[in-house]
Amino acid sequence: QVQLVESGGGLVQPGGSLSLSCKTSQGVITLYKMAWYRQAPGKQRELVASINGPFAEYYADSVKGRATISRDVAKDTVYLQMNNLKPEDTAVYYCNGALTLWPWGPGTQVTVSS
Repeated sequence: QVQLVESGGGLVQPGGSLSLSCKTSQGVITLYKMAWYRQAPGKQRELVASINGPFAEYYADSVKGRATISRDVAKDTVYLQMNNLKPEDTAVYYCNGALTLWPWGPGTQVTVSS
């Protein structure tokens, strides 16, 4: 059973930054394309970014230029750096496989508000 544990969320003012982390089970990110998703209140979960190794990144238009996805294979961790945050970025952020979905982790709440 693959474990996914997200962290790093919080309350931030518009224009601020956050760095999210996702600790996965050992070896997962070496074998699988990974992704960050988010779900805002009353909306469906959406793909934010994915990574499949160096120079193989995808970003949703809504975060392009403001987000950077990365991974540390040695630490079994996927990261999402978000800059210039906007109120519409407010959501619970989750990581999971990009092509293979495992049981969702608890997510981490990001709230952008002044």
